[in-house]
Amino acid sequence: MFLPVLLLTAAMAQQAQNPSPMVEHTRTHPRLTQAEPAGRREPLALGTLFIPQKLIKKKTLPLLVFFHGGKWVPEVVAAKNGHIASIAIQIGSGSGVYARQFEGNAKFEELLAEAEQKSGLKFKQVTIGGWSAGNGAVREILKSADSYARVQRVLMIDGIHASYVNGKPGPLESEIVADNLQIFLKLARDAMTGRKQAIITHSEIFPGTFVSTTETADYLVAQLGLKRKPVLKWGPMGSQQLSEVEKGKFLLVGFAGNSAPDHVDQLHSLADYLKWFH
Repeated sequence: MFLPVLLLTAAMAQQAQNPSPMVEHTRTHPRLTQAEPAGRREPLALGTLFIPQKLIKKKTLPLLVFFHGGKWVPEVVAAKNGHIASIAIQIGSGSGVYARQFEGNAKFEELLAEAEQKSGLKFKQVTIGGWSAGNGAVREILKSADSYARVQRVLMIDGIHASYVNGKPGPLESEIVADNLQIFLKLARDAMTGRKQAIITHSEIFPGTFVSTTETADYLVAQLGLKRKPVLKWGPMGSQQLSEVEKGKFLLVGFAGNSAPDHVDQLHSLADYLKWFH
């Protein structure tokens, strides 16, 4: 009589993590309208440089280098912003794909040099940003001392992940392999003292097989000796903000939502997040 129970228990234990719902209907999820804004485009060895039409005669410009989420979103945002050029880099799926492009070399410096040479521009302020898997590139770029010095502002949108020490989450607080988070701690501390500017956002999505953006955010906040401030208000793209931490020029913002549309909300909020920088 115990055999069916044992078999059922074993089957349940072997089940994979259920994916986050791909759709939900509790609120609207407005989106940017895909477009090809007027301007100058320069294909690069990696990505495309876009200069909005009204800025093509400028000699110096701020630059946004953005990873993942499609090629058109950074261009639409740059045109909407009206003051920046952009480089959109879409490589593939998974943070490892992005990390390998910038791991242990001067690829980012080469990218900026190529963009300046082809456009005739000088970039007076460099912002790097990544959504989801794109944060793998951001992490590796910041590990390079030369690249770290060149970047003034960093935007990490719902994509700072890590591994679990035992390969799976714990029953309560999980143990995190924190090696890949150390560079973000350095960045946060420099932003807290005003040497850099950094914004981190996260959702409530729980992947199960690797550390969620909520857990990495909690780790960073604890290591920095900071505390979350509870918040309940509307955010960009109809999102719902639940918390924030701010000190100096460091800002960490938590949003509600554990579905794919909630994740994409944050990508389409790029223009609003750029306005949050000091």
